[in-house]
Amino acid sequence: MNLKQRIEGFVQIGAFLERHFSCETFNIEFSLHDGLNKLIETNYTFNNWFTEENTRKSLKNLIFLLKKDELESFCEPIREIQEKTVAIICAGNIPLVCFHDVLCVLLSGHRVLIKMSSDDKILLPFLLKLLCYYEPKFEDKILFSEGKLSNFDAILATGSNNTSNYLNYYFSKYPHIIRKSRTSLAIIEGDETKDELKALGNDIFDYYGLGCRNVTKLLVPMGYSFNLFFESIIDFGSVINNKKYGNNYDYHRSIFLLEKVKFLDNNFLILKESLDLFSPVSVLLFQSFDSKNLLNQYLSDHHQKIQCIVGKKHVPFGYSQRPVITDFADNINTLDFLLTL
Repeated sequence: MNLKQRIEGFVQIGAFLERHFSCETFNIEFSLHDGLNKLIETNYTFNNWFTEENTRKSLKNLIFLLKKDELESFCEPIREIQEKTVAIICAGNIPLVCFHDVLCVLLSGHRVLIKMSSDDKILLPFLLKLLCYYEPKFEDKILFSEGKLSNFDAILATGSNNTSNYLNYYFSKYPHIIRKSRTSLAIIEGDETKDELKALGNDIFDYYGLGCRNVTKLLVPMGYSFNLFFESIIDFGSVINNKKYGNNYDYHRSIFLLEKVKFLDNNFLILKESLDLFSPVSVLLFQSFDSKNLLNQYLSDHHQKIQCIVGKKHVPFGYSQRPVITDFADNINTLDFLLTL
């Protein structure tokens, strides 16, 4: 199977998803579209963070990654290589979070061995069966592992900081990319419009804030008033209706009240001043800066823990969870790594 065939297989998945969400389906594909709809419903049954809205959002984002011109440009560095088996230990924080790793492995010409997360095990097998439907030569390139990983040549994995230390030790003899915990920030300059702050709501609340590209902290000018911010994000208040999110909100609000911690609150989001970088679900941190030099120093000091920065001079407001194909996790070029095996 040559590179052109590999690209075309993924292009067909993107085209299928585009037809699915535009309702321009072919009769011959009716059972596939019906099956996908049922899986979207089932996804929420297995993981209550994966609402139908969030699952559909994740699938729609793939459409942009799987455009033919995007894939062809992305694959320009690829040359014929000696095939290896690359294991992927999938995370499960947001729907299809490991799809990009699988895409890179298969496009590069390697075989993939996938260890699914129990939190996200519904959609990826369907999409890969769809890939094999459009390009049958992929069938012997895709393997799944239920137990201990074995018979592989390299590994890609994502985990917490503690887990990553264990993975680095356990898989040290293999070529590997082991990713640690990261999060994302937004820089507020103070003159943002209501529409910009509303778009920032997507960066905060998409997938309930569980992704590494979700904004968990705001960097604001000294004396910044949050009145317009709270007014702008009011449409995201429905997040509180998710039982898991609501339980997090109630828990952290109660703890802060008991410990007499100062915070701002709009009945679905807690805003707390902190030097910390990571925040729990339902809590958004903020930190004030009185000079650009101090702000830039802060970003430099924490760059290894930051996935992306949202702001007027960075990722546009509302786009943190709409990565392009070259937005690699932990800013490590996965494709380059795979091509050196």
